[in-house]
Amino acid sequence: MLARNIIGRGSLGLGRSFNHVRTLSLKPNFSKLKLRDQPPGNIVGTVNEAYEIPLVSPYESSYHWTYERILSTALVPMTAFPFVMGVDFPYVDTAFCLAILFHSHCGIKSCIIDYIPERVYGFWHKLACKFLSLGSFVSMYGIYLLETSENGLFDLISKLWVS
Repeated sequence: MLARNIIGRGSLGLGRSFNHVRTLSLKPNFSKLKLRDQPPGNIVGTVNEAYEIPLVSPYESSYHWTYERILSTALVPMTAFPFVMGVDFPYVDTAFCLAILFHSHCGIKSCIIDYIPERVYGFWHKLACKFLSLGSFVSMYGIYLLETSENGLFDLISKLWVS
């Protein structure tokens, strides 16, 4: 009996009716693109529930403020160094370009976190973060091309300043 069901009419689909469910739909599903509903005042649960402390992450917690302060402070002397010394230093030039890129990436990421919060926008927050990462990688490739084929950013600025 078991072998008959495995090999017989039931396995070939001959015993079924022609009422089948269509698996391919040409109508797109936009449900993941919609904004998420928020409770009033963004209060989840009751007032008497204990506050849940978020998990600590070295990158996402207060350490990133320290990184940004150090980076911002380091950008000031690196900006004037090649022009004051009058000599091109490729390592300083590359470090300056990468520091500007990282500083910009952190600043725009903070704007995305503040103004496109994941709890409200979901998909759009993730998409904005992915586009920011893509733009940063393309910029790194541009820095690589500028440093290898040209003489660097400071040389480009000095050529533009003279002409």
